Amino acid sequence: MTPLQDRAAGAIMGAFIGEALGVGPHWYYDLDQLRRDHGDWIDGYTTPKTGRYHEGLRAGQLSQAGIILKLTLASLVDCGGYDEADFCWRLDQDLFPLLDGTPTTGPGGYTSQSIRDTWHKRVEENHPWGRCGGHADTTEAIERTLAIAVRYAGEPHRLAEAVAANTVLTQIDNNMVAMTVAFGAVTGLLVQGHKLDGALSDKLMALVKSGELPFHAVTAGNLQPPRPGEPEPSRAGRFASPDALLTPSYMARAAEDPAIRIEPAWKVSLVYGMPCAIYHQLPAAYYLAARFDRDFEAAVLHAINGGGQNQARAMLTGTLAGARAGLSGIPRRFIDGLEEADELQELARQLAEQVATDTA
Repeated sequence: MTPLQDRAAGAIMGAFIGEALGVGPHWYYDLDQLRRDHGDWIDGYTTPKTGRYHEGLRAGQLSQAGIILKLTLASLVDCGGYDEADFCWRLDQDLFPLLDGTPTTGPGGYTSQSIRDTWHKRVEENHPWGRCGGHADTTEAIERTLAIAVRYAGEPHRLAEAVAANTVLTQIDNNMVAMTVAFGAVTGLLVQGHKLDGALSDKLMALVKSGELPFHAVTAGNLQPPRPGEPEPSRAGRFASPDALLTPSYMARAAEDPAIRIEPAWKVSLVYGMPCAIYHQLPAAYYLAARFDRDFEAAVLHAINGGGQNQARAMLTGTLAGARAGLSGIPRRFIDGLEEADELQELARQLAEQVATDTA
């Protein structure tokens, strides 16, 4: 496996590991209760307690977010890339018949808001795909499109198009789509071998200037205002603001600044917020991945131990940290304890081969 393939597979397996780590301690907003149920430090997979989310699953199993990511991954591998018709067919055939529109029914023990909204429009109201998206402000689209971002890591324009197209199947708010595409673009750069640091956003903005990322550019270099007589720097893009591309480097600078300390790092959930909304989740994931560069274990475990929507936080952090560490840098115990690990690794390996072929 080449370094590129290692990073691509690491991003995918990091997401699955982060998701499975969250099955037991998911959605504890009372941190004292989290500690009583799971101890002072969660360091591996756990089984949900009676009456909690995902009750009935075992330690190391995936819940619904991981199941949908696997569905996306299988579609990419089988089709050689993103095929929207195939992806939608899999949702219609493999997932939606198992749902009834309520939160607690379906594989994994919980169905998220965006999937429920889409199910109601698609199944009950019989809308065609393309008219089923809703306004959930959560990270479910990121959780599946991260595989698309890995697939097109070397093709930013294609990455943005495919991630945006898949996102609007379930979530149509333009700001949500912009932040989802931005996370995908960050993932793509990390798979290419770049570091999540203070310079990453400049690299993303260079892709905006070249037209490879569809964000609106409104300032000159280094975010300076245009001067009289200079060429107009503005580039009209699908997304009105490039701010979603600037967030990662601000978080990285905070992680690097010795005068800014979040101790212990799991308290990032208290700084950026414990809830599910994307604007709480992304800063925390970027911060942890930047602070624990190439230290996959520390990054995902601090994501989990922060409580709240720690499953999404760990899944996103695991993606970024896995891309930096590579599959070879993920401690073996996380692979060994993950149910279906062999199948998931094989899918990740096949996707990584596609990435390598297209970037050769």
